[in-house]
Amino acid sequence: MNDVDTVMELQELQKIDNTPKMLIVYCTLAGLISALIISGLLEVIDFASGTPSGTFFAVIGLSLGFNDPASAQYVGYGLHILTGTVAGNIFGQLALFWRRLIPYNMKRGVSLGLMLGISLWAVLFAPLATFGIQPKLDTFMITEANTYAHSIANHFAGLYYFVLGASLLFHLVYGAVFGLLAGRMTGVKLTMRKVIDARIQGN
Repeated sequence: MNDVDTVMELQELQKIDNTPKMLIVYCTLAGLISALIISGLLEVIDFASGTPSGTFFAVIGLSLGFNDPASAQYVGYGLHILTGTVAGNIFGQLALFWRRLIPYNMKRGVSLGLMLGISLWAVLFAPLATFGIQPKLDTFMITEANTYAHSIANHFAGLYYFVLGASLLFHLVYGAVFGLLAGRMTGVKLTMRKVIDARIQGN
């Protein structure tokens, strides 16, 4: 990054100072929408692969002890959306303390969003899948007390590394969409502010 880019970046970041709450709102909203989009893609994959709808969410719910099929799916879906939303909110709050994380345009937003997606995968999903979900699935494999859980476990048998890799891709998509939305909303806010400032100065 050259000196001109650095100066322009600092100018953009300084304009955020007057609207810190809006940055958190934008990032939270971007996290919610991104999580909803990813959840929809997971449903499409279930449909395309012929697996029961909500299978991925059911795994989350079953791992937490919800053995009823409907409850497991709803709990898993709710937690998935909540996690994506909270992640966006936390990102927005962190950006207020470390302003270089502020997505003041779409290009910067996407790059920061990809970093967020990778971080979520490495810090949250991969450990949870390895030490939480997979052991539960292994347990369901050797017991038929719950036929639904047993069938789900059979479906994912031998797919651990595939799921881990595919989940990284989905987290990257989440991050890209998040950054695109957050960068767009923040950029529009900055543009509106420039127009207002120009009119004020013109008067």
